[in-house]
Amino acid sequence: MIILGISGLYHDSAAALVVDGEIIAAAQEERFTRKKHDPSFPTCAAKYCLDEARIAPTDIDYIVFYDNPFLTLDRYMKNLLALGEKSEDLICAGFHPLFSKRLWIHNLVVQEIGLPPEAKAKFLVTKHHISHAASAFYPSPFAESVVITLDGVGEWTTLSIGIGKGNHLELKEEIRYPHSIGLLYSAFTYFCGFKVNSGDYKFMGLAPYGQPKYCNVLKENIIDIKEDGSFALNLEYFDYQKGRTMINEAKLSELFDGGRRMPESVITQREMDIAASVQLVTEEVILKIARHAKEAYGQGLDSLVMAGGVALNCVANGKLLKSGIFKNIWIQPAAGDAGGALGAALYVYYEMLGRERHVDGRHDSQKGSYLGPQYSGEEIKSFCGTHAYPYHEAKDIAETAASLLAEEKVVGLFCGRMEFGPRALGGRSILADPRSEYMQSRLNLKIKYRESFRPFAPSVLREDVSNYFELDQDSPYMLLCANVDAGHCVDFDLQSCLAKSDGDMLPVVNMKRSDIPAVTHVDYSARIQTVDGSYNSIYYDIIRDFKEKTGCPVIINTSFNVRGEPIVCTPEDAYRCFMRTEMDVLILENLVLYKEEQPEFCDVDDWRNEYELD
Repeated sequence: MIILGISGLYHDSAAALVVDGEIIAAAQEERFTRKKHDPSFPTCAAKYCLDEARIAPTDIDYIVFYDNPFLTLDRYMKNLLALGEKSEDLICAGFHPLFSKRLWIHNLVVQEIGLPPEAKAKFLVTKHHISHAASAFYPSPFAESVVITLDGVGEWTTLSIGIGKGNHLELKEEIRYPHSIGLLYSAFTYFCGFKVNSGDYKFMGLAPYGQPKYCNVLKENIIDIKEDGSFALNLEYFDYQKGRTMINEAKLSELFDGGRRMPESVITQREMDIAASVQLVTEEVILKIARHAKEAYGQGLDSLVMAGGVALNCVANGKLLKSGIFKNIWIQPAAGDAGGALGAALYVYYEMLGRERHVDGRHDSQKGSYLGPQYSGEEIKSFCGTHAYPYHEAKDIAETAASLLAEEKVVGLFCGRMEFGPRALGGRSILADPRSEYMQSRLNLKIKYRESFRPFAPSVLREDVSNYFELDQDSPYMLLCANVDAGHCVDFDLQSCLAKSDGDMLPVVNMKRSDIPAVTHVDYSARIQTVDGSYNSIYYDIIRDFKEKTGCPVIINTSFNVRGEPIVCTPEDAYRCFMRTEMDVLILENLVLYKEEQPEFCDVDDWRNEYELD
């Protein structure tokens, strides 16, 4: 039974292939087209999935789209009716993408997948939040669980609560558009001068620098939160429902001491405090929703699964785990719209076709989320040879990488299959030594070309995680935050440092906060990836060898890309990123390339023109 799941035409398009219930391949379109958050039909991603399984389009049994365009049309038309004479902007913004493509998705599938008339594939659609829920429940290690999905909006739904048991999945409650915690978060991301979708991580990373002084302002004027976690937004402060920008800037300016911060301008204490306040309100909603879900539907259930873009908020996830409302939490690593492609395919297999589901209670079926393309040693040698790029063959690539990291070299690692989802997990990663207090700012300013305050994630050996962090469970997908263990921390007065910094955040970033300062955020938190070697033994060996050399079982892991660019997919992508930055070494499987040995790279000065830097 071969099922191809498709997400697309909104943002983060993707394709996923499920064969007899096994996840064979999944990838985002952006990795192939090099357009960040590419919303176009995932033609390249679908082709990759079929190539990975060595099957033809005529072999597919079902093709499933992750969203019901008729329900989206229903929302669009009712929104127009509600706006009346003020609907012109919404018509201009929404008419073409809805009526030219989304309603004709079945025709687009035939055209882009290349289905001949004799193809047997049946075309189906699932509801948006069912796709999210299925992407969280079916790959999880739990036979039964509560399911929560949270995002901006999908059709009408912005948040849902459901139950998964065996192969059956049912949504019980929902919050509907235009009331959305995801859109609230995105609106303030925009208000603080960051780009919606790609800037939400920045907004979350900025929050620990601030004080939540605007919490009461938010709850008294903008969001009414009930005890069960349900909420209503005061729509006077937003313009997204009118098809305009996210916010009513004039109204928000009255509450937040001025207008929207312009992109690339100086970040002030006000933006830090707004970020801290919105983050705290978001956490309050998530915790109350989880508590309500447990009380209403989770009696006897200790497990929770989550998906939707808001489920990528690892700070909230960490606090949810710490709350103890649920003993076990599993979050889909591709929690945003990309993961909907996988969820749609799994929902058809288990719910619609009624196939039996097997779990062992411990291991998920996501395969470490290493579901993308892989390149053989011969392919990589051919690439380097064709372009005359000097390289060295390493007999022990893990030992070589660990030695380089111990020398404080910044290493680009291209090894094994590409990850599915927004996090690099050791397949397409930039690695560095976390013990240097200057490494965070160096990576941000000279490698990633982004704001100096952005934190980096630690990859830690699973067996050592509780020795370094206040966490003692698996976190393989970098979706949980926890504090660095107090025994490794150094006293650090953030507010005093900020007061003395005169608006320059770099000295604050460079101040030592622990003995692994480059992965310790200013509130002593870290977004943790545990590594046990189950699906990426080389990455495990690198960290193990680094521990043997330094005594430290932790390394920095950040995605192999620069600002504005998707994570690298091919050896060519990796080499270009390597040469455009101040990275020291590139590892392509077992080949090691040193920067000083490489020929002059012709487009070093022009790369920024290719990408929109947000």
